Amino acid sequence: MASVVTFYRFVVISEPDALRLTITSLCEQHGLVGTALIASEGLNATLAATARSDLEAFIVELGKDVRFKDLNCKWSSSTGDNAVFDRLKVRTRPEIVSFGKEYQTSCAPGPRVGAEEWNALIESPDVTVIDARNTYETEIGKFPNAVIPGTKSFRDFPDFVDRELDPSTHSKLALYCTGGIRCEKAFQFLNGRGFEHIYQLDGGILNYLANVDAAHNRWSGQCFVFDQRVALDSHLRQGSYDQCHACRRPISASDKRSKHYRFGVSCARCIDETSPEQKDGFRERERQEELARNRGRRHVGASQRVATKLLSDSSEHRSKH
Repeated sequence: MASVVTFYRFVVISEPDALRLTITSLCEQHGLVGTALIASEGLNATLAATARSDLEAFIVELGKDVRFKDLNCKWSSSTGDNAVFDRLKVRTRPEIVSFGKEYQTSCAPGPRVGAEEWNALIESPDVTVIDARNTYETEIGKFPNAVIPGTKSFRDFPDFVDRELDPSTHSKLALYCTGGIRCEKAFQFLNGRGFEHIYQLDGGILNYLANVDAAHNRWSGQCFVFDQRVALDSHLRQGSYDQCHACRRPISASDKRSKHYRFGVSCARCIDETSPEQKDGFRERERQEELARNRGRRHVGASQRVATKLLSDSSEHRSKH
C-alpha cells in the first residue's frame, strides 16, 4: 500500500527552474514518485511513497521555504501493490493548471466553505452548484443537483460560463473540483465576469471526503484522480474503476464487457475516435509493454504520451462539429 499527498499553492515563483531542481532533489532524498508542476503562478503536486513518513518529511523540508509553509495537504492511499506513479516528474509549465484565458489575479480569493458547511450551502434553493471538472470525471461521481459544464478540458470552462451563466439570474454560485485548484481559477474568472457571490468548497472533494462522516456525506459515486488508481471511494481508498489505456477515461467492469473493449486499444467511448492506424499503434504499444513485463521491467512514457495526444485531438475534433 502506498500513501499519497496532494497539494497546491498559488504564489509568485520568480525562478521556476531553480525550484524545480530543489523539489527534484528533495523528492529523490525521500524516495518519492509522482508529479509536480511549477509555474510563475505557483506549485501543484501529487506525490506518493510506500511510507507516509517519507511524504511528511518532504512536506516539513519544503515548508522551510516560507512560500510553502502550512500547505493544505490532502492525504489518500492505494491498495495492494498499485504503484500509483511509475516515476518522478517535476516540470515547469506556463500554468500549474491549464486554463488558457485571461483572468483576474488581483482580486482577493473567494470565500471558502468548509466541508461541514458545504451540505447546507448546496441545499439552498438560491445557490447554483457547479462542478468545475471535466465530463469524464463527473460521469463517475458528483454532488446532487450539480450543474455539469460538459467540458472536455478546463480550458473549455470560460466558454461554458459565457454560454450558460448570467450574473443577473445566477446570483450565488458554489464551486467544487477534486482538490480546489481549478475552483481558484474559476473564481477569478467568474469574478471578472461580474459574479459577486461565489463560494468554493475548501480543499475540494478530497477534503470533503476526509472530513465528513458517512451519515452526512452527500457525495455520490467515486472521485476521479489523475494517477494509476483512477478513482477513490468515499473513504479515500482506491476505487473500483480501471482506465482505458487508449483514451484514459475511467471504465467499469461492465464497460469491459462491451464488444468494443480491447485492452489497451479501445473502449465503447473511444472506439470511433481513433483511426485503424492509431489502433495498430496501441496494439504495438501493448506488445512492447508485455515484452518489458516479461523481462521484469516497466515500459513507461509511451502510453501516457499517446493517450494524451488522443484526448487532445478528439476534443479538438468534437469542438469543431
